[in-house]
Amino acid sequence: MKVLDVGCGDAKVEGAIGMDIAPLPGVDVVHDLSKFPWPFEENSFDKIYLLNIIEHLNSPIKVMEEVHRLLKKGGEVHIEVVYWNHRHSVSDPQHVTFYNETTWDFFLGKRKTYYTSAVFEMVKLEFIYDKIAKIVFLYQKWLMNLASYFLCNVKQGMIVTLRK
Repeated sequence: MKVLDVGCGDAKVEGAIGMDIAPLPGVDVVHDLSKFPWPFEENSFDKIYLLNIIEHLNSPIKVMEEVHRLLKKGGEVHIEVVYWNHRHSVSDPQHVTFYNETTWDFFLGKRKTYYTSAVFEMVKLEFIYDKIAKIVFLYQKWLMNLASYFLCNVKQGMIVTLRK
């Protein structure tokens, strides 16, 4: 299985090819992620990881199109991203884009399909809940989901898996 870890930093997924703009330990390919195409052949990866990186990139549509280009048919992209109304989303001045559960509809062919050809199938969407919210709401996910629409800092992030 061929795996790519995009924006791996110094914490590359084990067994993956690590790509980052910085020549850190573990980075195999130094490349500016805002420059397309990325230096790989079409249909060359079974799995691609975007772990806490997509929110740092200016062109998420181009990023997802590039991921789509690089994935083999049936390949999956695993994304972890901070939730739009959590304090971590705005506390890092490097975050330039923001995400919630409806963001992914764009890449599922549910909205504005004329803007991109990168259409995926949703495999998984789950939330990472803030530790304090877990204590306050006593692990009642339905209550945390309801509260997250009205309160900040309940949903800390999302784990999304999409399949080509």
